[in-house]
Amino acid sequence: MGSNMAEAHPVGFQWVMEAKARGAEVFHIDPRFTRTSALADAHVPLRAGTDIAFLGGVINHILSNDLDFREYVVAYTNASFLVSEDYQDTEDLDGLFSGYDEAKAAYDPSTWHYESIRPAEGGGHGKETSASDQHGSGGPVLEGGSEEIAADPTLQHPRCVFQILKRHFARYTPEMVEATCGTPKELFQRVCDAWTRNSGRERTAALVYSVGWTQHSVGAQYIRAGSIIQLLLGNIGRPGGGVFALRGHASIQGSTDIPTLFNLLPGYLPMPTPDQATLAGYLDSVRGDKQKGFWRNADAYTVSLLKEYWGEKATPDNDFCFGYLPRINGDHGTYRTVMDMVDGKVSGYFLLGQNPAVGSAHGRLQRLGMANLDWLVVRDLTMIESATFWKDAPEIETGEIVPEQCRTEVFFFPAASHVEKEGTFTQTQRMLQWREKAVEPAGDQRSELWFFHHLGRLVRERLAGSEDERDRPVLDLTWDYAVHGDEPSAEDVLRRINGQDLTTGKELGGYLELKADGSTSCGCWIYSGVYADGVNQAARRKSRFEQDFYAHEWGWVWPMDRRVLYNRASADPQGRPWSERKALIWWDAGKGEWTGHDVPDFEKTKPPDHVPPPDAVGPAALRGDDPFIMQSDGKAWLFAPSGLADGPLPTHYEPHESPFRNPFYAQQGNPTRKVYGRRDNPSHPSPPEAGGEVFPFVFTAARLTEHHTAGGMSRTLPYLSELQPDLFVEVSPELAKLRGLAHLGWAHVVTARAAVEARVFVTDRMAPLRVQDRIVHQVWMPYHWGGSGLVSRDVVNDLFGVVLDPNVFIQESKVATCDVRPGRRPRGAELLALLAEYRARAGITPETGTRVATAHGTEHVEPGHATEDRP
Repeated sequence: MGSNMAEAHPVGFQWVMEAKARGAEVFHIDPRFTRTSALADAHVPLRAGTDIAFLGGVINHILSNDLDFREYVVAYTNASFLVSEDYQDTEDLDGLFSGYDEAKAAYDPSTWHYESIRPAEGGGHGKETSASDQHGSGGPVLEGGSEEIAADPTLQHPRCVFQILKRHFARYTPEMVEATCGTPKELFQRVCDAWTRNSGRERTAALVYSVGWTQHSVGAQYIRAGSIIQLLLGNIGRPGGGVFALRGHASIQGSTDIPTLFNLLPGYLPMPTPDQATLAGYLDSVRGDKQKGFWRNADAYTVSLLKEYWGEKATPDNDFCFGYLPRINGDHGTYRTVMDMVDGKVSGYFLLGQNPAVGSAHGRLQRLGMANLDWLVVRDLTMIESATFWKDAPEIETGEIVPEQCRTEVFFFPAASHVEKEGTFTQTQRMLQWREKAVEPAGDQRSELWFFHHLGRLVRERLAGSEDERDRPVLDLTWDYAVHGDEPSAEDVLRRINGQDLTTGKELGGYLELKADGSTSCGCWIYSGVYADGVNQAARRKSRFEQDFYAHEWGWVWPMDRRVLYNRASADPQGRPWSERKALIWWDAGKGEWTGHDVPDFEKTKPPDHVPPPDAVGPAALRGDDPFIMQSDGKAWLFAPSGLADGPLPTHYEPHESPFRNPFYAQQGNPTRKVYGRRDNPSHPSPPEAGGEVFPFVFTAARLTEHHTAGGMSRTLPYLSELQPDLFVEVSPELAKLRGLAHLGWAHVVTARAAVEARVFVTDRMAPLRVQDRIVHQVWMPYHWGGSGLVSRDVVNDLFGVVLDPNVFIQESKVATCDVRPGRRPRGAELLALLAEYRARAGITPETGTRVATAHGTEHVEPGHATEDRP
């Protein structure tokens, strides 16, 4: 669900097919019938952007029919915990939770906390910081031990999480699923029956998603909804279960573990904010004095990271150089940065591993932003559109960019490909796999390590001798990586990431060895152990035919080479496998330790009946039956008492642009979504706003196997270009008839932002759906084309505007509204006139779409997202 796995992750999908050959049922829930659908037992259609309604229906089915794995739920989740009597649900507030502040369009989550547990000071989420800024991945700070949480193990108390969950999802009936998603009831029921039948003590089911879930204004809550189902059915921490986030080959998982994100440090530690002047103040915001679990050891993770950055310069006397870390004072995400470029607030930009002129939402805004820089550094394999926009962007034709007047100086650095450099990828299953260099890069192509190592060296040489305090963080960095010739050693970098005992110089065996006193260094605490015993564990390649199917000698999985996270949950509270057939780890009373097929994700010698003393904190406070060792209460969260910006439970909200009123609540869309009311970022009206009929169809975009993301690696290759030589738009026969479209003829898709022309592909793969007693048509396009390469076409991402999920600031680029017209699009000034005419007919102004609160008739334009009347 939210993934066309056969198309976008074909190597991984071979194992789905292997499972199917052995009897597994495969369901594909997707707006479009795809290559994955063709190989599944059933394709289940739904309207793009309505996944929570569907998943909420599954949750309601489980709870209404007592199909949950009750022993698992009572023992291992927070189902029994009582929530504050001040908490109010969407059922009480017509789509809002308690604590909503209209002036900020944000929640204060203090009423969501457990009864008798005092929430931390300042727990609210400002609109300019994402949830992960607050506590990292550790969840809320608890100012009281979890043993103090009031609970009802019978799950009957009206304020226990289980009953709140039942009430919240009670209206998500099969009839409402059908009316909202367009999914026929009989197909929805088939999914419910198969999912529950293949879950429980003896069986497990897996859930797979990808960017079809994440790229929404409620994307984090999609994943929460799927996780709730898997927890209710006992499918977390057990073999054959889990929630799989599919990752691409280019170390997408690794780039969030050791992040390229503005709001996180390595290992999901939050970036400090300006009010956190000291290390102690920072740590107080990350962990609670009395909380359970390993996240309380954030001091050891943080100090070890600072020691890796600044080495001998980082001492207890100077707070281990904590003051050197940058502070984040607002939204510094990619889309805010692009708008700041347009507004003249950014002078220079490094562009590596992406092609926003094609691959990011609102391509026109991306190109206009880059055209307003002083300088731009592009590192890529080929001369991508983001390097040549100044001379060949679509805006040249419309006169919005004039090459002779474009101020941006572009520096292009040829990059080495993944086969031309050594290093690790971190993949879907958290696995680090080492790759050797297969061939030498040609000409002056260089690796990322080479580029940044020498850039850092040159900057440090330029600053040498400086007495300016602002230069100290750079000059004091530890920058002594081993080099082979002039190429930095990727293996040495991996060794630094693993960490060392600074008293002996020996590589650490794992994060359990990290200390907060400055005696250990570690570049990313969750990766500690990947270089244990001085051996590159990621380079292991023992054949699967020579070991069991957990394959512990193939690569290395964070943390500690655990192949299944939270695997203590694979055994019952007494430490016995729930099922002998599904045995993973178990308590061996004779040896006094946890043993089994995997590395125990639990303290190895802590018995299952262990009850900690009242004053215990951190890992010592975990009971013997607390499997979720990173949570502050040791339990999995069906209800999130903090940590999410848009509510403790998933709730169906319509996409930012939708042709339908929310059938569940008066609150139309996510009331905390980030909107940007600007003339250069127009939104389409959605109910209750008027004018939405101008864009009557639902638009979505995705990938093809033959091309790769923005196309820079595939449109330059003749054999891939020949396989998919032209951009196309898939429409149903009914929509083709309605709009006069001819198969293989031309059409152009129109939004307020752009018009994109493509060949028409008339197909039943995009079947119309009946939603709220009327027919809705969905339109699909692949997004790989741009202006360069052997095959070139319009940029599909130009059709989307910028609206973001409030938790992780990801764009809603999987659903919008649109119109479709026959023939080729107009060019130049006529194109601008067409778009202006559409905006006028729809009544679009910079304020359209910025009124995010619609419950109880409230309308609100967010301060800080004020509309801006600029060209």
